[in-house]
Amino acid sequence: MAENTTSTAVEMKKTLGLTGLTMNAMALIAPGAFLWLTFVTQATEGATSPAMWSGILLALLLCLATAVCYAEMAKLYPGTGSSYYFAEQAFLNHETAWRFARLSKFIVGWASHLYYWIYPGVMVGVTGVICGYLVGTLWPNFMNATNPGPAFMMLVAVVMSFAVAYIAYRGVNGSTAVNIAINVIQISALVLFSVLALGYRMNHPPGSVALQFDPQTSAAFSCQFATTKTVVNGQSTDTIVRDSNGTPQCAVDASGKPIPYPISYPEKNASGNFVSHPNARSVVGMHNFGWMFIQATVAILILVGFESVTSMGGEAKRPKRDVPIAVIVSLLVQGAFCYLFEYFAANYFLNSGYSMQNAAGSAAPIGDMMIMVGDALLGPGRGRIFMLCEAFTVFLALIGTTLSCMNTGARVTYAMGKDRELSGSLGVLHEKNLTPHRAIWTLAAISAVFGCLTVVMFFGDGSAPADAAIQALPHGFWSSFGYSTHDKMAALPNSFLTVTLASNFGTFLLYGLSCVTCLVCFHKHPSFKVIRHLVIPVLGLAANLACMAFYLIGPFMGYGTKMEPLLALGVALVWAIYGGVYFTRASRKTGRTTLVESRAPVV
Repeated sequence: MAENTTSTAVEMKKTLGLTGLTMNAMALIAPGAFLWLTFVTQATEGATSPAMWSGILLALLLCLATAVCYAEMAKLYPGTGSSYYFAEQAFLNHETAWRFARLSKFIVGWASHLYYWIYPGVMVGVTGVICGYLVGTLWPNFMNATNPGPAFMMLVAVVMSFAVAYIAYRGVNGSTAVNIAINVIQISALVLFSVLALGYRMNHPPGSVALQFDPQTSAAFSCQFATTKTVVNGQSTDTIVRDSNGTPQCAVDASGKPIPYPISYPEKNASGNFVSHPNARSVVGMHNFGWMFIQATVAILILVGFESVTSMGGEAKRPKRDVPIAVIVSLLVQGAFCYLFEYFAANYFLNSGYSMQNAAGSAAPIGDMMIMVGDALLGPGRGRIFMLCEAFTVFLALIGTTLSCMNTGARVTYAMGKDRELSGSLGVLHEKNLTPHRAIWTLAAISAVFGCLTVVMFFGDGSAPADAAIQALPHGFWSSFGYSTHDKMAALPNSFLTVTLASNFGTFLLYGLSCVTCLVCFHKHPSFKVIRHLVIPVLGLAANLACMAFYLIGPFMGYGTKMEPLLALGVALVWAIYGGVYFTRASRKTGRTTLVESRAPVV
C-alpha cells in the first residue's frame, strides 16, 4: 500500500468550496436517517416522549450556541483537526495560558474520540436495523420486520463499517460528490413523507374511518380486529384472531360485514401511557421541563455534525470565509427546517391506530407510518412500495452520515497522530489518495465493534417485545437468535440507547470544552465581541453541562430510565481514566512534559 513515510512528505490538497464543505456537514446531520432511526429511541424514553419536539428545539438552541463558537474559531485558526487544533492554537496564542497548550489539546482531542469513535458505530448499527426491517418486510417468513434478528443486524453493521471506510479511503472529493447527491435525495423524500403525514391527520378527524397497524404482519387494516380471550402468564387477555398465515381477521357485524375502524386521538391509554397528541399545540408543548431535558440528551444525536466541516480546513479553498458559513448554514437547514418540520409531522400523525406505544416497540416506527399514509393517500397496497422507496433514501443517508463522521473522526485522529499524541503511524497520509488511511481503517474496526454492541440488545428494557411476539418470530439463527423472554429482555439495558447516550455524552463533553476554548481564544483578543465571544460561549457551556448533569440526576427524579444513562456515564469515566493513564505513559516514554516549556511561534 502506497503511503508517505513521514508526516510532512504529503499534504492535503485544497479542493473544497463552500458547497462541498456545507454538504459534507449536512450529510453528517442527515435528517432522513435520524427521523427514521432516532424516533424509536426517543419514544422509549419512558413518560418523556410527549416532549420530543421541544427536546429537539432545546438541543437545536444548544447546538447553535456551540456552532457560533466553532465558526468564530474557524475564522482565526483554519486547519485540520477541528476542536483539537483550536484548543492548541487558542492556548498557544494566549499571553498567559500558553503553557497549557499540550494538555488542553490532548483533553479536547481525547474527549472528541468518545464521540467520533462511537458515533459511526451507532450509524452502522442502525443500518443493520433498517436492513432487518426491510428484509422482514420483503420476506416475512425469514425475518420479522418489527423485531429483526440481532445476528443479522450485526453482520450488516460489520459489512457497512468497512464498505464506508473504503469510500473514505478513496478520497474526500469522491465523498463530497456522494454527500451532495444523498442530501438532495433524502431531504426531498422526508419532506414528502411529512406532507403526507400531515395530510393523513387533517383528513381523518376523530370518529372517521381510518387505518390501524398490525406489527406482526407490518400491514395496515381499515377494520377492527376480531379478538378472543386467551391466558398469557396466568392472566386472561384479548388476543387478535389470525388465520394460518398470521393475518389478523376483521370483526364483523350482525350482517357479516367487517366493522370499520374509527380513529381517535387519546392522550393516554388505560394504563396511563402516552398514546398521541390531541392537537398541534400538544406536539410543540414542553409538557414538563425535565422531560424536555431528557429528550434533548437523546435528540442531540440528530443534530451533531455541523462541527465536522472544521476538520476540513486543510482541504478548503477559502477556509477562513467558507468554513464558518458552512458550520452555521448546515445546522440551520437540517435542524431548524428539516428536523423541526419532520418531527412535528410524525408526532402529529400519532393516533389510536398507531400510537407512541407502537413506535416504542418497533424497529422502524417511521417505516410503519409510511405504510399507513401510503395506503391511505396513495391507495391500498401502495404504502409498502412507498415505504421501500423512502427506506432506500434513508439507507443512502446512513451511508452519507457514516462517511462524513468517519472522515471527521479520522482527521482528528490523524492530527493527534501527527503530533505524536497518538501512535505516529496514525498521522500519515496515503501517498496517492491523500487520506489518513490508517486512521480510517482503525476507525472502521472500532465502528464494527460498536455497531454490534448497538444492536445486540436493541429490544432491551422498555422496548422488550411480548412473549407472544417472541414466540411468533421465524425460527433460525439470523432471525431469532438473541431473543429470550419478555421479562429477561426487559431487565437488560437497551443497547441502542446505551451506546447512543455514550456517544451523546461525548458530544456534550466535546461541545462544552469547545465553548471553553472559544472563551480562551478571544480573551483580550483585538476582535473580541461581547455577544459572540462571551455571552454565547457561556450559554453554550451552561447548556452542555446541564444536559450532562441530567444523565445522572434525571433518572433518579423519575425522568426516563436508569440503566442506560448510568452505563453511558460508566463508559465515559473509563475512557477518561484510560486517557489519563495513556497520556502519562506516553509523555514518560517520549520524554515530553505535560506543560509547554517554550512557546512556539504564534500563527
